[in-house]
Amino acid sequence: MPKPKHILVIRLSAMGDVAMTIPVLRAFTNQYPEVKLTVLTRPFFTPFFRNLPNTTIVSVDLKDKHKGVLGLYKLSKELKSLDIEAVADLHNVLRSKILKFFLFGKRVVQIDKGRDEKKILVNGQSFKQLKTTHQRYADVFEKLGYPIDLSQPTFPKKENLKEKYIQVIGSDSKPWVGIAPFAAFEGKMYPLNLMTTVIEALSKNCKVLLFGAGNDEKKALENIANQFENVINLAGQFSLSEELDIISNLDLMLAMDSGNAHMAAMLGVKVITVWGVTHPYAGFLPFNQSIDSAILVDRDQYPKIPTSIYGNKFPEGYENAMRSISPNIIISKINTALK
Repeated sequence: MPKPKHILVIRLSAMGDVAMTIPVLRAFTNQYPEVKLTVLTRPFFTPFFRNLPNTTIVSVDLKDKHKGVLGLYKLSKELKSLDIEAVADLHNVLRSKILKFFLFGKRVVQIDKGRDEKKILVNGQSFKQLKTTHQRYADVFEKLGYPIDLSQPTFPKKENLKEKYIQVIGSDSKPWVGIAPFAAFEGKMYPLNLMTTVIEALSKNCKVLLFGAGNDEKKALENIANQFENVINLAGQFSLSEELDIISNLDLMLAMDSGNAHMAAMLGVKVITVWGVTHPYAGFLPFNQSIDSAILVDRDQYPKIPTSIYGNKFPEGYENAMRSISPNIIISKINTALK
């Protein structure tokens, strides 16, 4: 069977999962420059793909133009006009399944999410490292005839810092540490009062840049930033594309098991992650980071971790699992990584 020369890649959400596609697609475009990629994703995520050669983005409008089955049928007609030869479905949800049905006649490979293995990990029958999400993405392309080597990654150059960034952040020679303290679920979030202790300690020798989204996060971060020198709240100040420019210049990103960790990792920035009721063994460790970069809750004390894959479920008594990680552990880990 001839190998496809134009592949449609589908990954619509969520932020972290879309960011995790980038190192895989970058490796693909480096190793197979003759193949064209068209990526179907939400418009908001378009800046993620800006440094990928031979890659075109098609934005999906799920609220209006491409809403419902009829909208997906319209979308399939738009996609067919692009002469796509195969589909790499890195999402594999109902929406992408309907779309693939309308694209009949095209060769289709979808991600194996490893649901059964993940179930076994969460219910405590087995505790071992599962295949990473990055490798699961790469496996899809291998089935289309394009094995991808992820072992020698390349990353884009740091972006030039625009004057408007410098005006907000200031210019001095301190190391820049990004901190993204929020996550989609509380079970994945380090308590803000403890994180404030971490921020205070780091601000003595570093410039601390706080990342978040939405009004509540912005207010909470503003409140922290106002307490200390060298701490700047970036939430709500820049577009996603501009935030990526700034993240590419960080010396280190501290994040939860969340989208910001994957955004920093896809740009080649050193990442330290703090994990609550989830665990890196499920396959979501940021790209090119070692397990040593993950700060984990003590499983002797909380043996049911991971209690879920996404951090949305945990048994009684696990509400404060994150509190068992002392701020000093995080501070010390960061200081060592910055040396």
